[in-house]
Amino acid sequence: MRKLCCSLEDSASSSSSVSRFPFGSSSSRLTFADSVMSRTLRRAEPIIMKWNPETTTIVAVTSMFYESRREAGELIQWVNNLQKAMRLVVMENTNPEKLVRAQDLMQIAMKRLQKEFYQILSMNRAHLDPESVSTRSSRFSTRSASTSGCEEEDDDDHSRIANRSISEVEDASRIAMADLRLIAECMISCGYGKECVKVYKIIRKSIVDEGIYRLGVEISNPSLIRKMNWEALDLRIKSWLNALETAVKTLFDGERMLCDHVFASSESIRESCFTEVARGGAMILFGFPENIVKNSRKFPEKVFRALDMYAAISNHLPEIESIFSFDSTANIKSKALNSLSPLNEYVRAALNDFESVIQKESSKTPTAGAGIHDLTINAMNYLSLLADHRNILNEIFQESPPPELNLLPESYSGLITDPDDPPPPPISVKIAWIVLAVLCKLDTKSQFYKEVSLSYLFLANNLQYVVVKVRESNLLHMLGEKWLALHECKVKQFAASYERLGWSHVIESLPSDPSSVTSFEQVKQTFKTFNLTFDEACSKQSLCVVTDNRVRDDIKESLGRKIFCSYREFYDIHVRTMNGDRNSAVLVRFTPDDVGHRLSDLFFGNVELGASLSFNSSAVPVRQHAAR
Repeated sequence: MRKLCCSLEDSASSSSSVSRFPFGSSSSRLTFADSVMSRTLRRAEPIIMKWNPETTTIVAVTSMFYESRREAGELIQWVNNLQKAMRLVVMENTNPEKLVRAQDLMQIAMKRLQKEFYQILSMNRAHLDPESVSTRSSRFSTRSASTSGCEEEDDDDHSRIANRSISEVEDASRIAMADLRLIAECMISCGYGKECVKVYKIIRKSIVDEGIYRLGVEISNPSLIRKMNWEALDLRIKSWLNALETAVKTLFDGERMLCDHVFASSESIRESCFTEVARGGAMILFGFPENIVKNSRKFPEKVFRALDMYAAISNHLPEIESIFSFDSTANIKSKALNSLSPLNEYVRAALNDFESVIQKESSKTPTAGAGIHDLTINAMNYLSLLADHRNILNEIFQESPPPELNLLPESYSGLITDPDDPPPPPISVKIAWIVLAVLCKLDTKSQFYKEVSLSYLFLANNLQYVVVKVRESNLLHMLGEKWLALHECKVKQFAASYERLGWSHVIESLPSDPSSVTSFEQVKQTFKTFNLTFDEACSKQSLCVVTDNRVRDDIKESLGRKIFCSYREFYDIHVRTMNGDRNSAVLVRFTPDDVGHRLSDLFFGNVELGASLSFNSSAVPVRQHAAR
């Protein structure tokens, strides 16, 4: 009581009051409580009545905290003292008339503070999000110091202006938050927390809901989603991805910070306010992915957006759990976490459907020139794009039973590891199975060629496309170097089989030792056989295409050694022998340069002669690695 009394009057008058009314007497205690109330009313009434919102229109529309922060502080101080005095009077059952007057003043003060609370919230909408202040600050950065002269002066001016702007925003935010907290603590301690909370919930909920709407997130009717084409749906998903980042890191995090600060004196009020303010917007935000994957049509591209949505939520889960940590916001956390499940299921189903589509592909028309089949291009482009999401795919498939690794043929899988090595991730096995499905389907399609040699060239072309896609994408991290080396070896085997079946009769038409052919008839027959086989082989292979520069160079280099070089040697030794024959022009149809040019023009499909590298007659062609 002495402490309370001293806070109301100077210590001398307080000591005098206590000396006149000894604490041992009941009457003295009543007199003391009455004295405290009288002095409190005398000091509190002028300041409270001055800011009574019902006295004049000017007072009603004026902000006390804006006009006079000193008087605002005094009013709150005397309201707190008035509350203490009222408790003292109630506890000691003294003068009821003064208690009624004190209660009237308290109600006037609470109306004033409720109005001030509303005004501060309304007038400082842009300043009451601490995270937004931080975001706004990051927009301003000083320019490079590499400029000189006037540019340096301009940079300094811009920097000073930016820093001043940031400081003003931070000051406004800090002051508004401090004022709100001061008012909230005063109203709560006086028993008027309900009125304070009501104002806070109405204003801040409208701000959060408006923020969610401005971010482009709104409740979508399932029937409307089902009617959307891919372009419209893709725009909606992109908007949501951007919105999630902003909503979690700025909107909800800033709202939680503000709520925690303003209602620091009451955990239950903090929880109630934040839950009411954030629940609606958060449920709309986190319910979006499930609504999209369950109600939209199947589009090939949708799986990548599903992976993007999964990654966005998964990456923000720690922040979501921290922001919505109250018991009453558990359903919001569950909504965010549970949204991963339909995305997970959709991605799994999409990969299974993709594998099924590959297995059911039934076109029987051979690819022109034994080139790359559309199935190969589409499948590998799809898989390489999937590989860009390999971390999320690892997470999605982590707990799923992968296809049995030991069922993969070792000649195709490349994933068989030593017993001491850890097993490959389930997603790597899944991707290996899909690639195997592609290769098996290509093997079936290779049988549609009438020339067996073209079957092997088709396999070489398509497998090389697969190998290059793996090497140049994140598929390499999923399938590994061993897989790559194994399939590169198979490309060489296919190319060698093509060469053997398509060109062996040409190679075998030339003697391994040209000097061993001695008689005119043998020389004549060798030229005739070579002319026939070489011309036939070139005619059959003229439309063939080898799309990969490296494979094309390898095949040409090998044919150059085995055909061009052997023929040039045979030609140089025996051409003079044929000059004496009247049919020499018919028998010796090709010069070495002719052979080199025809070989050089192969494997480009329908291109003009001379568009490719030519063999010269003086040297074996050097292997060239064209830029990929």
